[in-house]
Amino acid sequence: MSTSSPEAVKKLLENMQTDLRSLSMECKKKFPPVKEAAESGIVRIKTIAARNTEILAALKENSSEVVQPFLMGCGTKEPKITQLCLAAIQRLMCHEVVSEAAAGNIINMLWQLMENGLEELKLLQTVLVLLTTNTVVHDEVLSKAIVLCFRLHFTKDNITNNTAAATVRQVVTVVFERMVAEDERFKGIVEQPPPVQGNTNRRSVSTLRPSAKDAYMLFQDLCQLVNADAPYWLVGMTEMTRTFGLELLESVLNDFPGVFLQHQEFSFLLKERVCPLVIKLFSPNIKFRQGTSTTAPPAPVEKPYFPICMRLLRVVSVLIKHFYSLLVTECEIFLSLLVKFLDGEKPQWLRAVAVESVHRLCVQPHLLCSFCQSYDMKQHSTKVFRDIVNALGSFIQSLFIVPNGGSTAAVSAPAGASGSGAQGTAQGGPGTGGGSGTLTTQAAFEYRGTWIPLMTVSVQGSAKATYLEMLDKVEPPSIPEGYAMSVAFSALLDLVRGITSMIERELTMEEEAAAEFRETHPDQEWKPDNKKSKKQLCFSGSHLVWEEMVNACWCGLLAALSLLLDASTDEAATENILKAEMTMASLCGRVGLVTPRDAFITAICKASLPPHYALTVLSSNSSNLSSKAYSIQGQSVQIISPSSESHQQVVAVGQPLTAQPQGTVVLTAKNIQCMRTLLNLAHCHGAVLGMSWQLVLVTLQHLVWILGLKPAVGGALKPGRAVEGPSTVLTTAVMTDLPVISNILSRLFESSQYLDDVSLHHLINALCSLSLEAMEMAYGNNKEPSLFAVAKLLETGLVNMDRIEILWRPLTGHLLEVCQHPNSRMREWGAEALTALIKAGLTYKHDPPLAQNQRLQLLLLNPLKELSNVLHADIRQKQLECVLQILQSQGDGLGPSWPLVLGVIGAIRNDQGESLIRTAFQCLQLVVTDFLPTMPCTCLQIVVDVAGSFGLQNQELNISLTSIGLLWNISDYFFQRGEAITQELEREEEALQKQAQEKGETLNRPFHPAPPFDCLWLCLYAKLGELCVDPRPAVRKSAGQTLFSTIAAHGTLLQQPTWHIVVWKVLFQLLDCVRTSSTTADKEKIESGGGNILIHHSRDTAEKQWAETWVLTLAGVARIFNTRRYLLQQLGDFFEAWEVLLNHIQSAALSKNNEVSLAALKSFQEILQIVTPVKDSDKAGDALAAMGVPPVLIDPLSASGPGRPLVRSDSLVERLTRYNGAELQAPPPGEESALEDSALWWSAWNTWYRTGTESTRPPCGPAEKLAFIPSQPFLTALIQIFPALYQHIKANFSMDDLKKLGVILHGAVSVPISSDASPFILPSYTEATLTSLQEAVLTALDVLQKAICVGPENLQIMYPAIFEQLLLFVEFSCKPPQYGRVETKHVANAKYNQIQLFAPAEWVALNYVPFAERSLEVVGDLYHKTACHKAVINEKVLQNIIKTLRMPLGLKYACPSESTWKLAVSSLLKVLSIGLPVARQHASSGKFDTMWPELANALEDFLFTKSTPPDNLSIQEFQQNESVDVEVVQLISTEILPFANFIPKDFVGQIMTMLNKGSIHSQAPSFTEAEIDVRMREDFSKVCFETLLQFSFSNKVSTPQEGYISRMALSVLLKRAQDVLRRYVEDERLSGRCPLPRQQVTEIIFVLKAISTLMDSLKKTLPENVDGNTWAQVIALYPTLVECITCSSSEVSTALKEALGPFKDFMQPPVSKVQNGES
Repeated sequence: MSTSSPEAVKKLLENMQTDLRSLSMECKKKFPPVKEAAESGIVRIKTIAARNTEILAALKENSSEVVQPFLMGCGTKEPKITQLCLAAIQRLMCHEVVSEAAAGNIINMLWQLMENGLEELKLLQTVLVLLTTNTVVHDEVLSKAIVLCFRLHFTKDNITNNTAAATVRQVVTVVFERMVAEDERFKGIVEQPPPVQGNTNRRSVSTLRPSAKDAYMLFQDLCQLVNADAPYWLVGMTEMTRTFGLELLESVLNDFPGVFLQHQEFSFLLKERVCPLVIKLFSPNIKFRQGTSTTAPPAPVEKPYFPICMRLLRVVSVLIKHFYSLLVTECEIFLSLLVKFLDGEKPQWLRAVAVESVHRLCVQPHLLCSFCQSYDMKQHSTKVFRDIVNALGSFIQSLFIVPNGGSTAAVSAPAGASGSGAQGTAQGGPGTGGGSGTLTTQAAFEYRGTWIPLMTVSVQGSAKATYLEMLDKVEPPSIPEGYAMSVAFSALLDLVRGITSMIERELTMEEEAAAEFRETHPDQEWKPDNKKSKKQLCFSGSHLVWEEMVNACWCGLLAALSLLLDASTDEAATENILKAEMTMASLCGRVGLVTPRDAFITAICKASLPPHYALTVLSSNSSNLSSKAYSIQGQSVQIISPSSESHQQVVAVGQPLTAQPQGTVVLTAKNIQCMRTLLNLAHCHGAVLGMSWQLVLVTLQHLVWILGLKPAVGGALKPGRAVEGPSTVLTTAVMTDLPVISNILSRLFESSQYLDDVSLHHLINALCSLSLEAMEMAYGNNKEPSLFAVAKLLETGLVNMDRIEILWRPLTGHLLEVCQHPNSRMREWGAEALTALIKAGLTYKHDPPLAQNQRLQLLLLNPLKELSNVLHADIRQKQLECVLQILQSQGDGLGPSWPLVLGVIGAIRNDQGESLIRTAFQCLQLVVTDFLPTMPCTCLQIVVDVAGSFGLQNQELNISLTSIGLLWNISDYFFQRGEAITQELEREEEALQKQAQEKGETLNRPFHPAPPFDCLWLCLYAKLGELCVDPRPAVRKSAGQTLFSTIAAHGTLLQQPTWHIVVWKVLFQLLDCVRTSSTTADKEKIESGGGNILIHHSRDTAEKQWAETWVLTLAGVARIFNTRRYLLQQLGDFFEAWEVLLNHIQSAALSKNNEVSLAALKSFQEILQIVTPVKDSDKAGDALAAMGVPPVLIDPLSASGPGRPLVRSDSLVERLTRYNGAELQAPPPGEESALEDSALWWSAWNTWYRTGTESTRPPCGPAEKLAFIPSQPFLTALIQIFPALYQHIKANFSMDDLKKLGVILHGAVSVPISSDASPFILPSYTEATLTSLQEAVLTALDVLQKAICVGPENLQIMYPAIFEQLLLFVEFSCKPPQYGRVETKHVANAKYNQIQLFAPAEWVALNYVPFAERSLEVVGDLYHKTACHKAVINEKVLQNIIKTLRMPLGLKYACPSESTWKLAVSSLLKVLSIGLPVARQHASSGKFDTMWPELANALEDFLFTKSTPPDNLSIQEFQQNESVDVEVVQLISTEILPFANFIPKDFVGQIMTMLNKGSIHSQAPSFTEAEIDVRMREDFSKVCFETLLQFSFSNKVSTPQEGYISRMALSVLLKRAQDVLRRYVEDERLSGRCPLPRQQVTEIIFVLKAISTLMDSLKKTLPENVDGNTWAQVIALYPTLVECITCSSSEVSTALKEALGPFKDFMQPPVSKVQNGES
């Protein structure tokens, strides 16, 4: 119950009265005054109680009187009475009924008791009660009470001392509590403090309120006392200890910081008194150095004293903690001192307490933050925060280095290890169990032989000190081994923990504020310094502070942590260190400090890898750390490089990932632990790693490699065996870990989906550069490459599909590079990753779906296209397999990506091998069979191109052929879906047109002017056209057939103007290419294909194979021209097209290949059999309309229709006027087609002529260079074309044309046959038949001749030309035509009836005899018809005939064939029988003058031939031949001589001479005797002689001249006979018995026979016709004849008889001269 309740008051009154009674009782005897006072007190109390309602207040008012009896009681110094009084006084105090005056009295009384040393504990109790129950004691009274307590503290009694100490502490507290309460009361009232008078150094106390003043005075005196100065206020102090003073100061400062912070007076005290005091007291510690020389120093140095030093540190801790803001400068000094105390030269205990103090600071991150702001960030200030951290670092290092910091391992390590050498033993250090097996491992650090145990010193986050709390110790304690290290370690960890959690907490707040701001102001940018809200203001400067803090501490932290990490042998400690490094790394990342972040990460990375593992990334990053020594106030802190001898359990042995193979490396459990931390770091803090991903991933890659993890499907890493070198050795410990690590690795990359875009990019970039290094390393060797990066790129891509766009380009860009790597395993994985990503990207459910996001779809498929640039076949195989899978799964949804997919399929090249091409082709087949309807029509053209390119590849013939089939299928599809395709294409076209117009460009696509659907066809045709000139014959053949079939089948769909392009750009272009290739094709023989494929000899050279193509192509084009003639003639330039076609036919016909040339002529025949198109334009219109040609384009006749220029240069009309020789007017429209037709025929004629001329022109130059000689079938076909052609051009066929024709016919007939073909063409010699060529030639002439015959008059001038031509052919009978200088073997030679088939000559000339003879017959018949034609007479045809016949007649037996000269003679006789009358008729005109000498020569050559009859000629044959000669002489006698008057005299003279010659000497000199009489041609001589004589003696001699000639001849004959006879007689005589030469005998016999003939003639002739001179000579012969009688030869004798006989007729008696004259 409370002290003021009625019950309490009542009780109090009762108690007081009881106390007073007791007092009076006690004092009754000894102390009567006291008794009286007590009794009057009782009365007073009663009256007070009776009179007042407020009893307590009344009591307080009268408290001096009330207390008086008790005070007197105390004055008795009787223990019992004193105790009773003190108890009563305390009771009054408890009820707060003591006034100020009473209190003063009480204190004075207590002071006396104290001085008398009575009831010390009770005194203390009373003072305490008095001061704690009320606030009436102030000023001197208070100070007296406090001094009283202090005095009691220093008694001899220990209990009293301690109680007094406690009381002092409590009283000091009470004083300050009163002040706090007072401040609280006056809180709202702002007082104007009176101005400070004078320039007093110490602040006036007058401004303070009472309680404050007391507190002030007390505190001031405490400082004075500690400083060993006299107190100002605590009068009566006799002694004081510093330690107690410091403790009191510390408790005040610690408990009442507000007092000092709120009151300037107190702050002043702090600054002016406390700090200097502390600094002064510190001095011995600062100056002291441990281990200075033992000799006494010159000046005595005060040794540091543990109790004071420790208490000073406590005070400093409090000062820093609470008054840092007031004492910035002073704190700087304190902190610097603190740092100095950690020095190695200071005593152990000093360092220990200093570390504990530092630890206290370390658990106050906000304080550290303020240090950083106040010192480190100021320009000229000490970098206090940095120094603290560095000092901790160097402290830890010093413990490892300084020998007395920890014992060496050899001494204190447990039995398991002996020094550093122990690492090699099976027990790898203290932790492994060692020999005893009973060891429990103790957490410890071990470094280079120094072993320091680790103790648990405090709970994390609190700095529970051990030595700072040893307030009772006077001597410095001994510090256990490892304690300092453990504290420092905790301090480090707490420092890291505190800073990071503080900064991260604030960062999170800031981020939340930013997010909130963005929600409320979506349009503005959030900046921490915008003056928008208070919340933002608090973040503005903080970033700088955080950065500075991190910058200041990271080096020291890193150095210390790295060392500890290296030295740690305890898993938990290691874990803590790693955690600290990780949180620091993450923090640096969040604050954006790259270097420190990378440094911490590097440290973790290094720790994960085996010691001294060569990894450039890490060493280059840490080189800037390890080479630097951080200077900390003059001491240098070296970052110690990791020691490799830490006793760690080995858990794995593997291969290092290097370019050059090296030995193995060892992984310890700690490495694995670090690796896990690294994974953890990447997993949780990936967002802040930025460029450090590189470090993390490089390290992970190496670890994965050493552990032998290999990538599996999807990029996850699974344990796999190493391929080469010593296999990875893994302990069971790590084996169980591997799946976990593999799992974490995968999760790490899966968690990349939670990273923001920038961090994700950092991750991707790091993976890419990692992969680049792996690629570098894999160059030049076929070692297993590290696939870590590629696998992880794949994994990262797969989990980030939802935002694939932002990382697609760098990701795929890099994988494409990997795909080009020479190491097959590497690129295989690159392709695997790339294709997997593409497939995943296409199947992922994007939002919006791919179908609506074409850009994304193209983006995803683009890398697939890029793969086409890779040359490696395995990659292309993967690419194509991917395409195949995409087609099978997503084929329907490709839409606008078709061009790209088709591009990939079509990117095959010949050097890529069969299997690739086959895979690609599978894709294409799938497209053509399944997807044509689903793709945009604009892609159809690409499909055509791609199919074409498969046709053109040369690796796999079957694919080429199949792809041509595909083109056919595609064309069918076009045909079936024509309308739909047309509509879609036209829509597309309009859109493109619009775009082009907007850009101001022209639309550019192939075959542009044609409508888009037609263009599609044209592309198809063009592609087939390319295939038609493929190097492989089978492909060409197939493509050619397909091309012409599609044009034939689907050509009707094309619009008319498109046909123009088909003709010019497709068909003619194809013909050009084929022609070029054929003419340049190789003539080398192709060896038969592999295996047992035989190549037919007609196809065994490239040239022959091309010939087939040329044939097919030409035939195809000709067929199109034939079947589509109506359509083509509507085109404006049909004539030019016709010319070009003819030109192609001509060049083919002239090609050096029989097959081609013959086929060309067949095509020529085909296009010439065209019927003239329907003239009726309506019909044409209907026909075309039916084919789908728009009517606008039909009317071909309007002068300026579409496609026909208004003015045509060199138009048909002009050409025709030239032909007709008359200027025609331009024809009316209706006739143009007729004219055009005529022009076409003439064009054809010109082609025919050129072809004929070229093909039959004999080769010039030496015969060795054997030229091409056209074949017979070719020439035959060529000539056979002429009659058909002639029918169309005869109207304008001129002499020139006829001459041209003649040249060709002559040439054609002259061509020899190759010897291997001759058996098939030549008739055997015995059958005299014509070859078909010769037949054709004659037919051609026949056609002409018939045409002339029925044609108009003016044509007849052509007869002579025809004769001339025929006569040329007649000459062939004796003089076969030479074909240039080609050596031919003439088969038809009369002397050799057998044909030598395999004669050495390559060329066999034909047997021209039958042909010549047939020609001769034709000549005869024709002459028979035309002898009287003017032209025939004018052109001296008869003369030419005779001239021609002269040759066979002259050769006679020498003719190749006997029939020839016989036919010649009969023909001559026949012609002359018709011609001579005509010649006589026109004698006067002189047109036949030149004919006569020709005729005379002909007769002469025939009758007196130089050739001898063959030896095997039978007598009958000879006689037949002689009868022919006789027939000729008879012709002379009947047809010529009777008309001598009309015949030139010279001619008659020649005839006479001839007869004369015949009558004498006509025999061949080489007959056998048996035949001699027959062979003499006696009949012939006789007839000659008779004719001669008959003419000589006829009375028809027109002039004496003629008679004279014959007489002269006769006299010559007679004279000759005379000579012969004489010579014979002479020789006969001389020869004696020897017979004369046979020849001479024959001659004499002949002479004798001639004489007998002469005698006969003379007998028949009228006497008057005989000249006298003749008689004289005849008679003169007689004596000579008589002389011959003596000859010995019986033959001569017989002849002589015959000669002498006739003389009898003239032996008559002489008649008189007169008589003679009369008659």
